[in-house]
Amino acid sequence: MAKVGKKRAAANAKVDREKKYALAEAMELVKDVNTTKFDASVDLHIRLGVDPRKADQAIRGTVVLPHGTGKSKTVLVFCTPDKEEEAKAAGADYAGLDEYIQKVQGGWTDVDVVIAMPQVMAQVGRLGRVLGPRGLMPNPKTGTVTPDVASAVSDVKGGKISFRVDKFGIIHSSIGRVSFAPEKLTENAKELITTLQRMRPSSAKGFYMRSITVASTMSPGIQVDARALA
Repeated sequence: MAKVGKKRAAANAKVDREKKYALAEAMELVKDVNTTKFDASVDLHIRLGVDPRKADQAIRGTVVLPHGTGKSKTVLVFCTPDKEEEAKAAGADYAGLDEYIQKVQGGWTDVDVVIAMPQVMAQVGRLGRVLGPRGLMPNPKTGTVTPDVASAVSDVKGGKISFRVDKFGIIHSSIGRVSFAPEKLTENAKELITTLQRMRPSSAKGFYMRSITVASTMSPGIQVDARALA
């Protein structure tokens, strides 16, 4: 434990808590202060000037990161029998209907993304109590309810991620791994930030990007200069 403590202390010492770093500089630093032996996730935490209790400010959507997240996502597709092979050919790990509805009803949720055809949402809707709390419920706003399941699967496998603001007005999202080059992390971060800027509700007042912090799984948080990105 003492050795881990020393590593974390050394990492903390490299981060100026009072400084707001330029985005590219922050991405170099987050790699430098990583203390894990595994390929840790790099995450952005963006505090928005919104009230998530208001429907028009409950930000949620999707973005295709140019370099993906570095993690292969497991995809389940609820579809009619004629679309099963198409979904699997596009990269779906599981595709079907009744069999998987029963599995999920039994508590199985060992997937990262769930996609469904509109025609089967009546049956899938009954799984809300299981899928909803885990953020897995298919939704048209995130492109996970669609007749074109093959394209949806390809998008997810190609780096498309979903995001939604939490009750504190914060978006939490992975933008890659510590093994990524700083330039790739920067480009992924810019894509997410630009997408959120385009989604700014007209009713949101004051500064929209209140704060941006980047951190890897076990590293200290690094503040990013949000106003420079406005």
